[in-house]
Amino acid sequence: MTMTQETTLDYTPHAGRSKPDELVPSRYALQIGDIDVLVVSDGVLPLPTAMLGHNADPAIRATWLNDMFLPPDAFDWALNVVVVRSGGRTILIDAGLGLDPDLHLPRAGQLIKRLEAAGIDLGSVTDVVLTHMHMDHVGGLLVDGVKERLRPDLRIHVAAAEVKFWETPDFSHVSMPPGFPDALRATAKRFVAEYRSQLRTFDQEHEVAPGVVVTRTGGHTPGHSVVRVASGGEGLTFAGDLVFAVGFEHPEWYNGFEHDPEESARVRVRLLRDLAASGDLLVATHLPFPSVGRVAAAGDTFRWVPVFWDY
Repeated sequence: MTMTQETTLDYTPHAGRSKPDELVPSRYALQIGDIDVLVVSDGVLPLPTAMLGHNADPAIRATWLNDMFLPPDAFDWALNVVVVRSGGRTILIDAGLGLDPDLHLPRAGQLIKRLEAAGIDLGSVTDVVLTHMHMDHVGGLLVDGVKERLRPDLRIHVAAAEVKFWETPDFSHVSMPPGFPDALRATAKRFVAEYRSQLRTFDQEHEVAPGVVVTRTGGHTPGHSVVRVASGGEGLTFAGDLVFAVGFEHPEWYNGFEHDPEESARVRVRLLRDLAASGDLLVATHLPFPSVGRVAAAGDTFRWVPVFWDY
């Protein structure tokens, strides 16, 4: 395929845009058929390891962490965002954490400067797709000065059930660190207030651009959705928060941010089975950057197979 400036994402660093403290570019580009995909790191946030499986036997959870050479008490969760270009549209899938000084997460919220370093102007974004409205997926759009740089005709696609849920959210089944429920409520409320006129809600499924389809799964939140990119016989699924690093070997473990953990586990298993059967690529918000890989069946559970980096 012949690539042109108009049809490919420009991910070359631009002089004067890269920050001197950026030792690595924190982005990874690939193509799915004729569709350009760029995974961008919003940074990392440290969270207690119990969040990975609050229904798991602590000893078994500790063994898994030890086998993965991870610390026992807290470790860094990746925050990945995806930019897709298809059919003349530039689509931002999720928007990172933004800024929340009350939670003391200084290493997250890097998306805006990393988009700039990749040569992606905010004004070029035609669509935003939200997998759900937790603050680490919408907060980047609430950073001071960002809304003014976005197109006035920007379309923000989100499941109708998600918007409805955040009117009176239920936190009775989560297991979050102190401060997070209040911050999540406040961020979702502020987001809807600022962007209500640009929201484009869907019930179950919506094609955002040729080969780019968002589908509601529920589970993590009632309106949680995944995005499938398909072109030329190739496919990639951005799974949002349906799959965490522990979810392949232990898909039955409940993540602390899941509002309906039982349904999340069911949806997770269905998704992983589908991906193991199809061989499509998987990217997820909290898998280690660049989070591009495939799923293999391993008996009754699964195995994560990261791709080899293509330089």
